[in-house]
Amino acid sequence: MSPDGVRKANTPNMDKMMAEGAYTLRARGVLPTVSSPNWASMIMGVGPEGHGVTANEWGRDEFNLPPNVMGTNGFFPSIFDVIRKQKPTAEIGSIYNWDGFGRLYDNKAVSYDTTLATGEATMKEAVRYFQTKKPDFLFIHLDDCDHAGHTLGHGSIGYYQSVEKVDSLIGMMLDAIKKSGLENNTLVLVTADHGGIQFGHGGESLAEIQIPFLLYGKNVKKGYEIKNPVYTFDNAATIAYVFGLQTPHAWVGRPVKAAFEGNLEEADMFADFIVEGPEFLPKQTDRYSAGGIYIDKEARVEFEKPKEGWEIRYSDDGSDPTLNSKLYQKPFSVSKTTLIKARFFNKEKNSTSLVTKAHFRIVKSNTPNGLNFSYYSIPENAEKLPDFSLLSPSLKGKTYEISLDHVKNTGEYFAVVYDGFIEIKTEGEYRFFTFSDDGSRIWIDEALVVDNDGSHGTKEVSGVKVLKPGKHLLKAAYFQGGGGFWMEAFYAGPGFSKQVIATEVLWPTK
Repeated sequence: MSPDGVRKANTPNMDKMMAEGAYTLRARGVLPTVSSPNWASMIMGVGPEGHGVTANEWGRDEFNLPPNVMGTNGFFPSIFDVIRKQKPTAEIGSIYNWDGFGRLYDNKAVSYDTTLATGEATMKEAVRYFQTKKPDFLFIHLDDCDHAGHTLGHGSIGYYQSVEKVDSLIGMMLDAIKKSGLENNTLVLVTADHGGIQFGHGGESLAEIQIPFLLYGKNVKKGYEIKNPVYTFDNAATIAYVFGLQTPHAWVGRPVKAAFEGNLEEADMFADFIVEGPEFLPKQTDRYSAGGIYIDKEARVEFEKPKEGWEIRYSDDGSDPTLNSKLYQKPFSVSKTTLIKARFFNKEKNSTSLVTKAHFRIVKSNTPNGLNFSYYSIPENAEKLPDFSLLSPSLKGKTYEISLDHVKNTGEYFAVVYDGFIEIKTEGEYRFFTFSDDGSRIWIDEALVVDNDGSHGTKEVSGVKVLKPGKHLLKAAYFQGGGGFWMEAFYAGPGFSKQVIATEVLWPTK
């Protein structure tokens, strides 16, 4: 469940938790941004480098990296173990929707351990257990958002509906706590393993690694946004802090003390809190970065309204915005390919935000520019780009740029080769990038420049080549081996910053 889901969906219960509790929507998971490493980190107080759960394929007897310490029954010590050892008579429950969660920890440390087929059934059982046993600690896992992200796409209407469903299930538990008369003696913590991008996750983007972290209940500050950084391995340490327990030396997580009454945020003498940059509208959540291709029409540039005290400054020449850049006051149009960069400024606090950018590409439908593409069906569960010399394309055509938007894929397992020429105006060093899920490569003048091959989540890899003015042979390849899919290609060179390799510099023939 991404912070974007909490912000955009109708979530009255989580809104109540934030209004009457403490929260941050900038907490971070761990890499890789897949479920097993992140669930393990959440309950074990350390990242994959410590507990050794580095992939979803992890098993207690099937792993690449052993844990750096061993707790009971061959597992790295979890919050379940810490509570059990120091509170031997505690009632501890673990009720989860995804059965894979139960293999990550020593089940003997919990009093009640069960998995159910749906989120609704999971929460109903959690409510029954809570009302009958009144446990000291209860872990509940819901899978609805993850399933919707993979099947419907993160940022889709269906995805936001799944967040709303989860919010209603959270409401069931809040109601059960109130009816049990334990509302003033209970702490509720809502968080997630990871976010997502397009149909998948596993990569290194902010959309995948950022997660919500909401605290509500006894001794929690009211309507308080946590300023200090929060990591998923801080969950276990925070729970131990609430119980007054000693934590294992192998844990690196720290309790989020600032969320509780009587505690101040810890000052950081080395760094300021990061403020995210302006959000372009409409947000490009279903496919690719903000901006996009506009065929035979102008592009509308619009930003989400800034918070009080902040203003948006933007540039259209590729430079990073300053206080002297153009002030955004209302939506405007661009009629030619333009890279827009934007940043928040707060004069009173003398503070700025990260820079956000959108590349608006204006294309005529009758343009001679673009690339040729060849589409291939490939075997299921492919792990790398195929040997295209052994395959015959099932579809050929022309596309405006290196993307999947104008390539009509016909299955979950496919590969695409783009070929043509890139026109270089100025001699110098050029850096090329691919951002893809799964693997991709770029060749310039038959030399491999970007090697981003392999089965993986959204990941960016770059490479450098010195080029002279003229048209250079360009070839790019991409494959989809199941799950989420994504492909973008960028470049940067003398006099311009990183941007999409746009139609006007691409040619199908020399």
